[in-house]
Amino acid sequence: MFKQVVWVALSTSLLAISGCAEGQSGSSASDSAVATVNGKPVSTDVWNLWVETRTRGASEELTPENKDELLDELIQMYLAAEDAEKQELAKGEDMARMELMRMSAFADVASRRFLDGEEPTEEELKAEYEKQVATLPKLEYNAKHILVDSEAKARELITRLDAGERFETLAEQNSSDSSAQNGGDLGWFVAARMVKPFADAVESMEKGKHSTEPVQSQFGWHVIKLEDTRDLAPPGYEDVKEQLGPLVKQGRFQSYLDDLQQKAKVEKKLD
Repeated sequence: MFKQVVWVALSTSLLAISGCAEGQSGSSASDSAVATVNGKPVSTDVWNLWVETRTRGASEELTPENKDELLDELIQMYLAAEDAEKQELAKGEDMARMELMRMSAFADVASRRFLDGEEPTEEELKAEYEKQVATLPKLEYNAKHILVDSEAKARELITRLDAGERFETLAEQNSSDSSAQNGGDLGWFVAARMVKPFADAVESMEKGKHSTEPVQSQFGWHVIKLEDTRDLAPPGYEDVKEQLGPLVKQGRFQSYLDDLQQKAKVEKKLD
């Protein structure tokens, strides 16, 4: 059922624990191991993680034969790694990849110490709430636009708008955007949802006016009409309280990393 060479793809998730297991020696390590490979113990931690990875959490369904097959796979992974090390097969890019995998695994352990650690206090949660609210947009915009494929066409439409033609009619007849069937109506949106040239133009416009110059984006040329704006109220603290805890913990970890970097002797050598 399980007999297949799959450990090459799965070995990344086992790297950190395997690396720790390689350093074990003596009778206590061997006694708690599920096997030894040329004298090197295969720890129960590695075995449990291997089974969980291979069975995706369905380890309770394993028969004794399944377990024996999985143990053989794990032993063969150890043997292949040992032989590759003896022959010095890993060089250049392979060595770099293994080093990156190893460092990533240990960094993940450090991260989990913070993310699984002490729960944030009410004061920390409220401070995080205020921090997040400060980054939220303060306004929503309601606008219409006409999207065309040339600056000349956009300028022609602006001239026609200046002469009194209806924006909605020109949008229906000329816009290549799906909003054309609604007279170019884009509904309510925050500026950050739009591409930057469009957002910048909307933020600088006066309500009830159309753009006096075509606005270019990667989608084409826009003629925009700002219909209205309204204040955007942030969500209530209690409504988002559960989402704040992980942010506080991530902030703790980032502070830890910043502190490590500040104290470390780091020399950047990129050109």
